[in-house]
Amino acid sequence: MQAKAREVYVPPVLQDLRAGTAELHIALEKRLPFFSDTLDKPAFVKLMQAYYGFYLPLEIALQNSHSIPADFDLAPRLKAQTLRADLRALGVSAAALASMPQCDQLPLITTSSTCLGVLYVIEGATLGGQILRREISSRLGLEANNGAAFLDIYGAATGRRLRDFIQYLSNRSMSAEERAVVVASAQTTFSCFEHWLEIREVLA
Repeated sequence: MQAKAREVYVPPVLQDLRAGTAELHIALEKRLPFFSDTLDKPAFVKLMQAYYGFYLPLEIALQNSHSIPADFDLAPRLKAQTLRADLRALGVSAAALASMPQCDQLPLITTSSTCLGVLYVIEGATLGGQILRREISSRLGLEANNGAAFLDIYGAATGRRLRDFIQYLSNRSMSAEERAVVVASAQTTFSCFEHWLEIREVLA
């Protein structure tokens, strides 16, 4: 007699987030040019400039929102400064960085639920970075020490850091209404990011 497969419990907020963002995630992933034959070093620099132009104002908005849950430590999860260091390593001047366009159509962060929706997107992206890191290393010879640290921002701790965040999210007590707000915020974050990359003309 075949043993019954053990059912894995998935918290409602995670079920809702996966269902609510799957199509947006897949659609954006298909348009990102990391595996495009035309991606050379200048194109990679332009792409990372676009990422910086989104992550920097988004992280500033998060920090200024007064909506980060009191028991959540955002500081170790900020990524804009790593992007900045990568761009400097790739030859972008400090003056160019200072005058670089920044996204002004960001998700509204007014509650802990909207904050967590944004964080779900930017923390989840770190897992895919592991695959992208290997591709960029192989194709462009870029590693963490010469312009691609952002793609491996948590290094060997990537899996653990993501699991910690998912566990944190799963442990929070949320009503159905609060879960809906988290999902809507995550959806808006995906949409804002894709729209920004489109404006910056870096999507495939």
